[in-house]
Amino acid sequence: MSASKSIFLVDDDKILVYLTIRAIKSALADTTFKDFANGLEAIDYLRSVAGQAELLPDIILLDLSMPVMDGWEFLDQYSQFEPLMTKKSKLYIFSSSISPHDIERAKNINLVSDFIIKPLKKEKVLEMVNLC
Repeated sequence: MSASKSIFLVDDDKILVYLTIRAIKSALADTTFKDFANGLEAIDYLRSVAGQAELLPDIILLDLSMPVMDGWEFLDQYSQFEPLMTKKSKLYIFSSSISPHDIERAKNINLVSDFIIKPLKKEKVLEMVNLC
């Protein structure tokens, strides 16, 4: 397997974040995590480290429904400074939504690599990491 991967989880559901981290660790032992309870926390952090590739994630898992700043608002803000980031992250919508409207909307955003319906399965973890 390749070198260590860094994954950011942007989700307000602490239980789901815990379970997702456990699922990823069972598939990939050498992975680091950072989680954010809403899109604003994640945006603020990413903006502050945009020029420091070693602090940027390989993968971002983004929930759509969160307080303060939801996933759609995050994507709007992220798209404005993502071209300036010194490392390109793979961004996945990670949602419990099965709405065809949400899935289609996400697939029409170039920054979104895929739409993953919760929970995260081991096969999807391995697929995401292989695409980094």
